[in-house]
Amino acid sequence: MKILYAIQGTGNGHIARAFDVIPHLQRHGEVDLLVSGIQCDIKLPWAIKYRFYGLSFIFGKNGGVDLKETLLKFRPHRLLKEIYSVPVHQYDLVINDFEPVTAWACKFRNVKCVALSHQSAVLHPEAPKPEVKDLMGRAILKYYAPVSTAQGFHFKTMGETVSTPVIRDDIRWSKKTDKGHYTVYLPSYSNDKIIAILSQFPQIEWQVFSKHSNTAFQAGNVHINPVNKEQFTKSFVSSKGVLCNAGFETPAEALFLGKKLCVIPMNGQYEQQCNAAFLESMGVTRLNSFSREIHKIQAWLASDEHLQVNYPDNLSDVVDEMIYSQLPQTYPQLAIS
Repeated sequence: MKILYAIQGTGNGHIARAFDVIPHLQRHGEVDLLVSGIQCDIKLPWAIKYRFYGLSFIFGKNGGVDLKETLLKFRPHRLLKEIYSVPVHQYDLVINDFEPVTAWACKFRNVKCVALSHQSAVLHPEAPKPEVKDLMGRAILKYYAPVSTAQGFHFKTMGETVSTPVIRDDIRWSKKTDKGHYTVYLPSYSNDKIIAILSQFPQIEWQVFSKHSNTAFQAGNVHINPVNKEQFTKSFVSSKGVLCNAGFETPAEALFLGKKLCVIPMNGQYEQQCNAAFLESMGVTRLNSFSREIHKIQAWLASDEHLQVNYPDNLSDVVDEMIYSQLPQTYPQLAIS
């Protein structure tokens, strides 16, 4: 079987999950990789056959997406050219992790595209949603990378199409410790903003991983580090707690390790608002404002909350079921009667 695996390159969560997904796909055939987007800090150890500019949302420095910068970096003609250049018809199976170029290429050419992503699970009817409705946000989730069928990941299993999170092997098999520091990943805030807030808690050592710094430096009790997968993992597994945006992979890994967790959903990001609603329903501390809810941070630091979720190592089964469900379309002679 010839498989095309298309990965979103905005942010680091999709790429981080791909480290574990790719070996399972390779058990089923030849796998070509496609990455689009311009905001990822992590590199895959496998060759990328197709690398595209794509359609990225640019992280701002005030808690949300920088709409002006996103529009300035939008290249509609280039996007269309990339969409029509992808030879999706040459593959037996196209798997998509919220990647728009391949998704639209398949849609325009009537080629089946199967989602393997978190985003495909966010709109599940059983998943908690924010109280304030966001029609534009829902539309972006639905149409940014349209697919034919979907297998999703969320904080809990829902029905037959939503599984529990993929926990990276270097987290799953790590030796968890508590060295007293807190690990921070807030890519939508500037270093100055983070330092201004966290320095108000001088008794705490904060290890911050920043998209806005290429070099490490220290400001009092706040340590700023460039994003690095290995260093982040080392800090993460030895931390007392984790302060991060309401993404998916990082909160899920914190829950798996039983770390204290506090999340701040990005402004104007419906997916993160949904994630925050789900996490809050599980008992996780959620901030609506980083700068105006200092009292909540103080209460979280003083608390002894430890929610641990034993997410099973079921990625192999999820991938196998997804592959075999496509066999009647790709290899009818192998379909199980």
